[in-house]
Amino acid sequence: MAQRFGGKFSPDGTTSQSTKSAASSSFKGATVDPVGARSNMLFVPPIILAFTSINEGAIGMGLGLVGAGTLLLGAWLLRGGLTAEAAYNARKVSRRPAFPRKIAAALLAGIGVGIAAFANEPGLIAPVIYGVAAAVLHVGAFGLDPLSDKGMEGIDTFQQDRVARAIDEAEAHLAAMRDAIRRSGDRSMIARVERFETTAKDLFRTVEEDPRDLTSARKYLGVYLMGARDATIKFSDVFARTNDPQARSDYEALLDDLEQNFAARTRKMLLDDRSDLTVEIDVLRERLQREGVRIDRDVK
Repeated sequence: MAQRFGGKFSPDGTTSQSTKSAASSSFKGATVDPVGARSNMLFVPPIILAFTSINEGAIGMGLGLVGAGTLLLGAWLLRGGLTAEAAYNARKVSRRPAFPRKIAAALLAGIGVGIAAFANEPGLIAPVIYGVAAAVLHVGAFGLDPLSDKGMEGIDTFQQDRVARAIDEAEAHLAAMRDAIRRSGDRSMIARVERFETTAKDLFRTVEEDPRDLTSARKYLGVYLMGARDATIKFSDVFARTNDPQARSDYEALLDDLEQNFAARTRKMLLDDRSDLTVEIDVLRERLQREGVRIDRDVK
């Protein structure tokens, strides 16, 4: 009699609890690429415009190529604007983008469409109408850049700038780790590095929300991540050549230690923040009592 296949990885619900937890944790911190198909489609019109302008004579070809270049630049700026907006939305404390790339992309889209319209219909009225319509539709489809800082009230801007530089350096180390581990060709280790990256970014966000934590977290943002990056590069080079299981085991143990230490540091900083809040509440209550204000219930 035929028997249904079963086992650890079969779909019969016998997967171990640890496997389930590892699988579910792999989705923590997962994000969708902010640059979607809509923005990528904006690269198509300038390519079509450039090809169709080739046989339009010197002036027509020149105008067409200028319009195509303007549209391409706008599409490229839009990609950067969408990425910057996603990073802004992902953080509780963030500065507005220094350069409004989405707004610039909308203006360039309008200018590019206006130039293309002028090449086919010389004059001012039609190109202006087409250009304004294209810019308005661009804003309607993709929106504007964030125009104000978020969560910056009461925060020392000098200290926040120091935190931003430290976080940028730490993000660069994580990016280098991602690039290096892909060379190993080991999918499970690629996922393992992504899980560590999620834990590290929890620490990043905690420091961003309270810049006073930068001093205690500086080694994690710099020295430890730099060492993790170098270890990842060496492991990927060795494992890609030899498939050495011992090297894989040692590297995985290193990631386990790093993840535990980063998570512990994040928890400690959160507990310290709670302790600071408790002290502030106690001091305020004592001041109120000295002023003769009766407190009927505890502040939690």
